[in-house]
This record gives sequence, C-alpha cells and structure tokens, in this order.
Amino acid sequence: MVANPARRAVVADAALELLGREGARAVTHRAVDVEAGVPAGTCVNYFRSRSELLAGMAKRIFTLLEPDPVRLADLEALPADEAGPAYAGYVVERLLARPNLARALIELRLEAARTPDVAQPLTEFLCAGFDADVAFHSTRGLPGGREHVLRLHHLVNGILLDALTIPLDAHVDPVDQAQASAAALRE
Repeated sequence: MVANPARRAVVADAALELLGREGARAVTHRAVDVEAGVPAGTCVNYFRSRSELLAGMAKRIFTLLEPDPVRLADLEALPADEAGPAYAGYVVERLLARPNLARALIELRLEAARTPDVAQPLTEFLCAGFDADVAFHSTRGLPGGREHVLRLHHLVNGILLDALTIPLDAHVDPVDQAQASAAALRE
C-alpha cells in the first residue's frame, strides 16, 4: 500500500460519495479514480481489491460521520427530558445533511451482511457508537437504559431509511419525526 494517508482518504471519500449516489454496482477502481479526480490506477494503489476498497470505506465513513462537538455539548446541557429526543433529531439532521454519505452507510451495512471484511470494521464502529450512546443516556440519568437506546437506534434507522429512499409521507419532516417519536418512546 502506498503511504499517503491524505490521498487514501480522498480516494475513500470519493468511493463513499459514488456508493451513496449511484449504488454498489457503480463502485469500480476506475470510477473511483474519476470521482476523486486522481490519475488512473490511484485507487488500486491504495485498495488492491474491491473487498479492500469496501473495508477501507467502512473504516473511513465513521470519521466523516463524527458529530460536531459543539452540538454534543449543547445536547449535554439540555434538561434530561429533552436530551433524548433532541439527540435523536440531531442524528437524523446530521445524516440527512450528507444524504449520499448516509446512503453509503446503508449500502455498506447491506454489504457487511455478505462480506466479512466489511462486517468487521463496520460492526466495531456500530457497536462502539451504540455503547457511547448508552453511556450518554446513562450519564444523563435518562430512563430506560440499554433497551431504550436500542429502540432509539431502530427508530432513527427506520426514519433515515424512509427519508433517504421512498418516503411514506414526503411532507413529514424527518427531524421532527425523530424528536416526536423519541419523546413518545419515553412515555
């Protein structure tokens, strides 16, 4: 592998954009080179196979999806009864701000179900994120514990899938829906 982390990130970012915009079939080494605006053969220098490329994308996507620390601090300052719904809304807002990246995450999750090399880094990140959310929930003294956080994850994933694909009701604001649904789960 060529040792230029910045170039590797550019290639992985382009692959994620392509995956989210056009789907898994569009992701070839040549197409990624074009998307990244790099010389032909660059992608294959960093990711020798499609499997390596997908695994690299799975590792990279979570750097791109990291939450804004300022927003997290704002959420932590909210009263406990507002924090859970506000956090669910923020997750939806953050992912919908980069819809191709959010679609790429969905595509990677589907690929992970079939490809162990993709499943390993994706599972590690998803589990670490879930554990962090459980810790946030616990630290804030929010009711419900781990099972409640799991329900919130399922809720947010469903809202995102609906909003990013074929919405059942295009007039419903996904962020508002996430907040209202998370608040309803509390009751």
